[in-house]
Amino acid sequence: MTDEDHASADAELARLRAEAAAAEAEAKAAKARAALAAAEADAAKARAGMPAPETATPHDATGPAQAVVAAAADPETPAATPEKAAIVHEEPLGADDVAAIVSGYTFDVPTLDLGALVNTEAVPQAQIRIPLAMMNRHGLVAGATGTGKTRTLQGLAEQLAAQGVPVFAADIKGDLSGVATPGEPSEKLLARTRAIGQEWKPAASVTEYFALGGVGAGVPVRATVSGFGPLLLGKVLGLNQTQESSLALVFHYADANGLALVDLADLRAVLTYLISDEGKAELTQLGGLSASTAGVILRELIRFADDGADVFFGEPEFDVRDFLRVAPDGRGIISLLEVPGVIDKPALFSTFLMYLLAELFEILPEVGDPDKPKLVFFFDEAHLLFRDASKDFLASIVQTVRLIRSKGVGVFFVTQTPKDVPSEVLGQLGSRVQHALRAFTPDDAKALRATVSTYPTSGYDLERTLQELGTGEAIVTVMSEKGAPTPVAWTRLRAPQGLMSPTPEADIERAVAASPLLATYGTPIDRESAREILTAKMTAADEAARAAEAAAEQARIDAELAKQRAAIDKAQADAEKKAQKEYERLLKKTGGTTRTRSTPAAGLEQILSSRSTEALLTGVIRGVFGIGRR
Repeated sequence: MTDEDHASADAELARLRAEAAAAEAEAKAAKARAALAAAEADAAKARAGMPAPETATPHDATGPAQAVVAAAADPETPAATPEKAAIVHEEPLGADDVAAIVSGYTFDVPTLDLGALVNTEAVPQAQIRIPLAMMNRHGLVAGATGTGKTRTLQGLAEQLAAQGVPVFAADIKGDLSGVATPGEPSEKLLARTRAIGQEWKPAASVTEYFALGGVGAGVPVRATVSGFGPLLLGKVLGLNQTQESSLALVFHYADANGLALVDLADLRAVLTYLISDEGKAELTQLGGLSASTAGVILRELIRFADDGADVFFGEPEFDVRDFLRVAPDGRGIISLLEVPGVIDKPALFSTFLMYLLAELFEILPEVGDPDKPKLVFFFDEAHLLFRDASKDFLASIVQTVRLIRSKGVGVFFVTQTPKDVPSEVLGQLGSRVQHALRAFTPDDAKALRATVSTYPTSGYDLERTLQELGTGEAIVTVMSEKGAPTPVAWTRLRAPQGLMSPTPEADIERAVAASPLLATYGTPIDRESAREILTAKMTAADEAARAAEAAAEQARIDAELAKQRAAIDKAQADAEKKAQKEYERLLKKTGGTTRTRSTPAAGLEQILSSRSTEALLTGVIRGVFGIGRR
């Protein structure tokens, strides 16, 4: 080897040494950053009163993410082999990205644990959390059917209740009721929870069951038609804007005239009265309400009631403050609205939930930004609410969602894809848990791209990642305690501690029978309302009309009788006058021929008793009274 070759080899060796030193320094720096982030996370947990994960300590960050960094820096470790290096290269996030996520989800306030970061494998040191105080900034849980949305909802509800926050949720399929029963461990479940750093143990939450109108197992939840209001009712009935405005006029008329609208029968009674002969004048005075429009609304109400919806309206009206209760031990009560029996009425179900939310907004005082919500409201199957929604109805939803935050109420919409929720509502949401999306059709692909475009920049290829998520995994971004969005994190979500299948029906029935609310809401009340008032009014009008008709008929009869009596009297007078004339004629004729003078009375009696006079008088009388033969 020549001197030139030696010089070239020395130069190459020096270059390799410099690169190795640089790589080692970079790896050490990355390792130090990751260790620092892990220590900060553990310190934050300690300050919040939560134990640090058993898989790591603040001074020994040897979790999977840190192992990957160390393996890349140390040529003597097995991770430096070509096969391991290929695995490291496939991880979507680098060490800096992992450290940024750990830092972004480290908070100095109480939190709810969502799960652990996934970077090819779960990283238990990188826990994904949401500050408890930010749960009233609203959120979205979305994903295709079967991706784990219900279990995510259950896990959040359990943790909220454990921290003293009441929860309301609609149990669409009935399997959310398992939150009231301790979960059942299995090897698969425990292996999963260990891998994400979750110390799983079975636990049951304090649960109250409710049912719309008493359809199904639960304490009945009813609303009066007046409380429901024309806007929500118009949405349920499928009315157009003109018909909605007309329905509002009917509500105004009922209120102005003291007609309580308790159930659908009351509203039907008002409409029936307005288009009747008795109410036509009042219908005209309303203005803007035609008889034909009133008829359309009436027909829709009849159809609606025939479908069985009338059982949801009535008294006693449910007081939504009963959703804000806590158990004697301080845990929040989870209120489950059991709706399997009414899911075939989706418009009514979703609109009824909106009514409950609007009632909360109406009665709760302003509280600003509390340390924890007063209630978290999970709005399942949210796409049903927005289907065919009018502009006024949508504006009402947006306003309620925007302002109810200051009342201490958080709202989480649960649906299959974010496009089911209008952009005006999505703009009000602070946290997102996006489960897997499917793209089987061009419309699905378009919806997927639209969803991806709404996320901040991250180290993921989200269009691909969202289709590769496993069951129980989600792309998460939440709002930090400072109001800023956290980094996008592929998260393997925690398993619920309650049963992940329905609670047995017998247990639900026992819980409902033992509910302290059953005495208040269990028995329906039928007080005097618009139907009874208008029925009495129309009955009185009918009776007055019948009385007037009877009086008129009696007057006609009396007039006819008087007419007949006058005719009889006249006939009788004429007969007497004629008889007198005949008597005088006969008297005059026979006055000079009789030998003996008789008295006038005797002569008159003789004349009247004669056959000719008798025949004459009989004919006259028969003619007058119409009893003679013709």
